[in-house]
Order: sequence, then C-alpha cells, then structure tokens
Amino acid sequence: MPEVSVVVPVRNAERLIEDCLASIVACEPAEIIIIDGMSTDRTLELAKRFPVRILSDEGRGLPAARMQGAKEARCQRIALIDVDVVLQPGDLAALVDEFDEGGYGGLQAGLESTSGEGYWGRALAHHHRTGRSKHWFGLVATIFDRDEFLSFGLDESFLSGEDIELRWRLQREGRRSGVSTRTVVEHRFDDTFSFALGQWIADGRGLGRMLTKHRARGVRLALLPLAAGVRGVVLSLVRLQPRWIPYYLCFTAFNYAGMVGVAGEKLRRPSRETK
Repeated sequence: MPEVSVVVPVRNAERLIEDCLASIVACEPAEIIIIDGMSTDRTLELAKRFPVRILSDEGRGLPAARMQGAKEARCQRIALIDVDVVLQPGDLAALVDEFDEGGYGGLQAGLESTSGEGYWGRALAHHHRTGRSKHWFGLVATIFDRDEFLSFGLDESFLSGEDIELRWRLQREGRRSGVSTRTVVEHRFDDTFSFALGQWIADGRGLGRMLTKHRARGVRLALLPLAAGVRGVVLSLVRLQPRWIPYYLCFTAFNYAGMVGVAGEKLRRPSRETK
C-alpha cells in the first residue's frame, strides 16, 4: 500500500461511520483522520473504536473540514473519503497507483450508488447511476497530492458545489482531473424525503454560489437542474419507468429553490469571496 493519509469529514453519521471506517482500515492506509463537524449523536463514540485521529472543524462546514484534514495529514498523498462511501480491500492502493500513473491533479474513484428500499433513496441512487454527473470529478472518494491540494484550496463559503469550483480552477491551471473506471466504490444514500431534500437544496445552493462567484462563466450552470430534470423525465417515459417522474420534478424544483436562496442572501448581504 502506498503511503496515504485518509481524511473523513463527519457530522451526525452514526448510521454510516462503522462500515466506512472498517472498509478504510481494511485498505491499510498510513493514517485515518476524522474531522468532526460537532456531531450530537454517537458518531464520535463509534469512531473511537477504530485506529483514527479525531479533530473538530468547530462547525465550519465540509470544505473547511477537508482543508483542515489535509493540513494535518502526514503523507504526501491524501485521500478525501466521505462517510457514505464503502471501499473494498485494495481500492486505495489501486486508486493511488492510477493517480500516479496518469499524472492527475485529482482523481476520484468511480461511484456505484446504492440505497435501502425507500422510494427517495432508490430514486437518488437511480439518478446517480444513470445521470451524466456520474462521470464528473468530485470530492467523494478522491486522491490528491497534499501540497498541490493545499495550494489550490477550497472555497469555504460553499456549503456544496466546492468540487465544481475546484474542478474549474484545476482546468484553468492545466491540471488533469477525472473519475476512475478501474476503481469503483460503493456510495450510499439514505431513504428519506428529508435526506433527498437536503441533497437538492445543497446542490442548488452550490450552483447559486458558482453563479455569484463566477458570474458570466457560471450562467450556463443555471440550466443544469432543468436539463437534468427534463432528461430524467423523458428517459423515465421512454423506459416505461414513470415511478421516477415525481423524483425528477422535485429534484428540479428544489435545486432552483436552493439557487434562489443564495441569490436572496447575495442581495441582502454581499459575501466575501476567496480564491
């Protein structure tokens, strides 16, 4: 196993953390760093059963947690692993090898989305398995060179969408990013409507932040929820799967609700921009 530090941001993840950490331990990384977002459930109690170092981001949010973990890492290679991801033995080593071979600035594992039996979880998993975003670089299970990642940084004003913003800056600097087709990990979704709603609103807010920060270049992002929603409805009809149509209608509506919320905040109080 190449030397790699694994950073796992968590917040109220008691249902997910044991499977995630057990799978990471089986990959035998050099260290595992937990960055806790002030959890109020049993997340930390469960995390302490594993060989991990636990720090707190003081509730500053996911981008801040990832940056803090990278700063604390001892290894030159870091892996950002979300708590809803489950690896197989050898996945980390394979992903690091591919990262080094391909000269990547950032390489995410492929994602196989799963859920329980609830409608909203199955719909989320179906969307992510069949949507175009499956092939978009993100930060769910991703390898970086530590120094380069810290140099690029993440915009901590984003609650979601910081992966899109980072991808744009990597492209601008001529650095390669991508999604592996050789190493695919399990990405789990919860089953409830409230979970799906949180995903949609967060995604919409991330797009809204991109619009306010990048202005003209970000305008095309405003069409993404509509395009994805229309595509989903059409494919549901073509494939005789009308059960997914309510999901895509909600997806579209609440993504735009999140975007509008960010625009309202911008009008009330201009936010400070970062790199």
